[in-house]
Amino acid sequence: MAQRDQEIIDIKADSTESRRDFLLLATTTIGAVGAASLAWPFINSMNPAADVLALATTEVDLAPLKPGQAITIVWRGSPVFVRYRTEAEITAASAVKMNELPDPQTDEARVKKSQFLVVVGICTHLGCVPLGQRPNDPKGEYGGWFCPCHGSQYDTSGRIRRGPAPRNLDVPPYVFKSDTTLLIG
Repeated sequence: MAQRDQEIIDIKADSTESRRDFLLLATTTIGAVGAASLAWPFINSMNPAADVLALATTEVDLAPLKPGQAITIVWRGSPVFVRYRTEAEITAASAVKMNELPDPQTDEARVKKSQFLVVVGICTHLGCVPLGQRPNDPKGEYGGWFCPCHGSQYDTSGRIRRGPAPRNLDVPPYVFKSDTTLLIG
């Protein structure tokens, strides 16, 4: 009889331990799910807002542009200059000797299609917006852009040629989706 009582006690002990293990596992799982559901709104709030994501890329139709015309697009809150360059502007930009440039960079390295130049329209000196997008604007001695704040002058490839600006106008990341559709960003 004593042996049978011992077997019953062992069975009850095993059953109590497995029940305890199950309750511990269930409680831990419910606690982890609860903590994750409470943390998710805080983690999700760190994602970029919808208006920021909408500005991450900008698509531009270049079909209406004619040689010599320029447009300004807003991308990520900054102006981007897109110029449909004439053959004379392309030739002038390609003919520049690298030793004449404060920030040497070939025209071919700055454009993906030679007729279209795409640059961020912010002077690299103090963050002004250079003139040169409108037909009446002063373009400086090099036919590109002129920053009236401190006199920086850029050529038709957006390269600094004269003035205190330390580097060329920045080229944003962009691709041509088709011959006349530009995707910036």
